[in-house]
Amino acid sequence: MLTLAIETAGNACSIALLETTHIIAERHENVGRGHAERLIPWIAELPGGGRADRIIVGCGPGSFTGVRIGIAAARALGLGWGVPVTGVSSLALLAAQCPADEFVVAAEGGHGELLVQHYRQNPFRAEGGFASLDPENAGKAMRAEMVVGEGAARLIAARGYGIYFPAEARAANVRLLPPEVMTLTPTPLYGRAPDAKPI
Repeated sequence: MLTLAIETAGNACSIALLETTHIIAERHENVGRGHAERLIPWIAELPGGGRADRIIVGCGPGSFTGVRIGIAAARALGLGWGVPVTGVSSLALLAAQCPADEFVVAAEGGHGELLVQHYRQNPFRAEGGFASLDPENAGKAMRAEMVVGEGAARLIAARGYGIYFPAEARAANVRLLPPEVMTLTPTPLYGRAPDAKPI
């Protein structure tokens, strides 16, 4: 079975075409902005135009714009190809490579906050929901020594201890996750309310 994986919730624009757990092709770049301009052309450059039997897309939490870009593209391709589209937490994609049995994922959120969630391996699972917190409160809430993600340094500094494990939310990391983690409805997961308010 061919799987197209898409992750655009963070600074990276990340795609991968996989056959079961084998990576046929992938592209992953920290672009900051411009996911929308890159995503579809990158997919078109994959073997077979990226056409797959299913699509898995990172649903966030993360950038409001990035999350929506990835999900919109996944839904459109799924409709056009007539294939199922399911979602996965972008924090799970960060957590996938961590070897520790117990750890915290810390991603950069909006307004100086951190998106944090507690995870365990063996078996892989999230413990409790994710939260968007300032570093001080994130440090109080998340006590596991190992910290994964681009927000790890700030979390460790805020609480004064910890071990940083470098990892990125790569689309290809879906091959490392158990199937039950990748069954979310492909709708956005936001860490906090939008800044724009209706008037």
